[in-house]
Amino acid sequence: MLIITDTITIADWELTESFMRASGPGGQNVNKVSSAVELRFEAERSPNLPPSVKRRLRQLAGRRWTKEGALVIQCDETRHQSRNREIARERLTELIRKATEKPKRRIPTRPTLGSKNRRLKAKKVRGEVKSLRGRVDE
Repeated sequence: MLIITDTITIADWELTESFMRASGPGGQNVNKVSSAVELRFEAERSPNLPPSVKRRLRQLAGRRWTKEGALVIQCDETRHQSRNREIARERLTELIRKATEKPKRRIPTRPTLGSKNRRLKAKKVRGEVKSLRGRVDE
């Protein structure tokens, strides 16, 4: 069981881990040991996540979200399978914690009169500088 917050926990049946050989340097160890981890979380079918969190999680996940509604996290940072498992689980919990935070609603504001006047003055000055360029009559 994976504890995310006080109210959200993830059961073991929702997580699937598969191990594969890691890419990159490492000599014979890379060719022999399956140390890379692919953690798959069935987020769409999870009864523990509220719909709003699922929606924000889908946006945060990006390409890691599959068509079936699963979140796939891969980790091959270290040579140790157990450490890669921990890192992948930490990434999942961090992503779900970010999804639980409600984004602040933007309140649209209008520019002040002073900022409008400053902008127009700057445009006028720039236009005068450009108009002074060109041929010089003798």
